[in-house]
Amino acid sequence: MANTETSLKEAAQIEGTIGAALVDYTSGMALGLIGGGKELDLNVAAAANTDVVRAKVRAMELLGLKDEIEDILITLGGQYHLIRLLKGRGKDGLFLYLALDKSRANLAMARHQLKSVEAALEV
Repeated sequence: MANTETSLKEAAQIEGTIGAALVDYTSGMALGLIGGGKELDLNVAAAANTDVVRAKVRAMELLGLKDEIEDILITLGGQYHLIRLLKGRGKDGLFLYLALDKSRANLAMARHQLKSVEAALEV
């Protein structure tokens, strides 16, 4: 089992990663960050993507969907933004956020690797 710092370091090793964060979507606070910088303010991204998660959860409630969100993908011209909601003991209300450079990333592989990071994460 990996702690937050170790898990974020593993996420940062995913090909094309610009930055990664572990976020509490009940508060919008980032519990851990790696990468980002001038290219991407991860604190702002964490707070803003909290709104995305809340909106999707609310939409599912309104639609009466009895399913779980695995991940949310936002595709930009030059980037992928991947939001993976965490499941399991102590992980409710958390998500992993991964920003990828589209020209260097393999989206399918990134999703697979982020799932592995989630499985190893102990909060």
